[in-house]
Amino acid sequence: MTVFSKQFDTKLRLAAGAVVILLGAGGAVAAYLLHPRQLDTGYTPVQPVPYSHKLHAGNLGMDCLYCHTTVAQSSYAAVPMTEICMNCHVRVKEKSPKLQPVRDSYSSGKPIPWIKVHRLPDYVYFNHRAHVTAGVSCASCHGRVDQMTEVRQVQPLSMAWCLDCHRNPAPHVRPPELVTKLDWQPEGDPATLGAKLIRDKGIHPPDNCSACHR
Repeated sequence: MTVFSKQFDTKLRLAAGAVVILLGAGGAVAAYLLHPRQLDTGYTPVQPVPYSHKLHAGNLGMDCLYCHTTVAQSSYAAVPMTEICMNCHVRVKEKSPKLQPVRDSYSSGKPIPWIKVHRLPDYVYFNHRAHVTAGVSCASCHGRVDQMTEVRQVQPLSMAWCLDCHRNPAPHVRPPELVTKLDWQPEGDPATLGAKLIRDKGIHPPDNCSACHR
C-alpha cells in the first residue's frame, strides 16, 4: 500500500535539497561576516593621521623602540603618546594641516584615536616582552614596516601560524639587540644562527594550550 504519491516524494526531496543549499549558503555568509580580523592579511585601516613608517623608520632611521616604548618591558606594545610625536613636531612641520589632529591632541590631552592594525581575540594571551627578549624580530610578525607608508597586516596571526613558529623558531631568532633592525640579515643561514642562540639561551617555546589560552 502506497502512503505517499511519487509526486509527493519528488517534492519532498526537492524541498530537502533546497534546505541543505540554504543552510550551506547561510553558513558561508555567516562565516564571511564573522570572519575575525586577525586572519585578514592585507588589512590596512585608514588612520586619523597619515603617519608614514617608511618615512620615519625607513628614511629617517628612527628605532621602533623610540615610539613603541613598552615592547621590551611589557606584554603589550604601547601606541606612542602624543608627546612623543611633539618631541619633533613642535619644530618640524609645525603648521602642517595633516598634523592638526596631533596638535589638537597635545593641547587637549585627549589621545589620538589610532586604529589598531594587529588585533588578537580577547581569549589569546600574547607577551611582546617574551618574544622581543628571546630575539624574535618585529619583522617576523609585522613585516617590513620600515617600507610601509601605511601599516598593513602581513601575517595571518592565526593559531596555526603561531604554532608553526613555536615548533620551529630557529629561522626567526636573532640576537636580541637586533630585533628592531628590520633590514638585518645574517651572513649565513638564519636558522643556523637561530638554533645556536636557542641552545645558548635555553629557549623552549611552549606549544600547549595554556601557553596562549589562560
